[in-house]
Amino acid sequence: MNKNKCAFILLILGAILVLVGCTDQVETDEDGAIKIIAAHNQTSPDNPYQTGLLKFKEFAEEQSDGSIEVEVHAGTIGTEESELVEKLQLGAVDVVLVSPGFMTQTGIKEVDLFSAPYLFNSYEHWEETVDGEVGEEMGDIINEKSNNSFKLLGYWTAGVRHFYGKAPIETVDDLRGVSLRTQTSGVISDFWQATGAIPSGISWGELYQGLQQDVVDSSENAYPFFVQQAHHTTPNGKYITETAHDYTTRFLLTNGGKFDNYSEEHKEIILQAAEESVKAEREATNTQDVEYKEKAIDEGAVINEIDRQPFIEIAKPILDDFAKEIEVEGLLQKIRDLE
Repeated sequence: MNKNKCAFILLILGAILVLVGCTDQVETDEDGAIKIIAAHNQTSPDNPYQTGLLKFKEFAEEQSDGSIEVEVHAGTIGTEESELVEKLQLGAVDVVLVSPGFMTQTGIKEVDLFSAPYLFNSYEHWEETVDGEVGEEMGDIINEKSNNSFKLLGYWTAGVRHFYGKAPIETVDDLRGVSLRTQTSGVISDFWQATGAIPSGISWGELYQGLQQDVVDSSENAYPFFVQQAHHTTPNGKYITETAHDYTTRFLLTNGGKFDNYSEEHKEIILQAAEESVKAEREATNTQDVEYKEKAIDEGAVINEIDRQPFIEIAKPILDDFAKEIEVEGLLQKIRDLE
């Protein structure tokens, strides 16, 4: 009985080792070209994510003389980031884009630092952070904590997030009792609750109707995303206050084990292609930030600026406590030193 049990366990372990090995195998076509499947969760062909991955494809295929083939999927492999992360781990997809919040679901708590409100005070501050020592250190953490399941290829952005609702915000007190569609747990929720707002978990797909029918008073996001969804045309989305509480970070990831199995030449091309994609995606996002702000104004939205300092003061102790909780006090200080 014990012999049979041991044999069964060995069989299972062997199967697991085979599966692990398969996730690291380099897929090639009949001509021997490497095939890379790259995916993001946005379905719009005009989304900056698509611009970035198409630049990755163009550069990799041209520089490799066709020995690298890239297949880009816009929401066709998965519209949920959690799906893409899982498929990357399993080797079913090779390059994905994911936000810090979904990365924490893999057990890498440190990345959630990049989700914190008012971590950055400008786009230049964000760029200097992710393109410098802090960005390199975070990349090392991702690789190490994932046991090489994830290798960071670059940092993308999803714009600058602002508040929009049924009335403009003039002071922090104006948020008291206002229902706000945002994350309902974690550091983001803690911040908005500290302002007096009431976080609501209404889904993104139901948000237009929720704003239209007074189910929720307000929301927060970057211009390209909420203007594309026409949230600004609803009674509860008309007034946009430029809080700039989040200069967003997105991670461009590949499977580290599979990457290690590429030739040195192909590794270099992929890394260069990633750099080109970073430039293209950031440029597209920044351009759309301006274009969609103008579109919102043209369609009747009312935009106001605000003194952000009171919001920053609320966020600071929350951010301090959060950094201590996820053990990144050193990284937080380095980011602040770059201000």
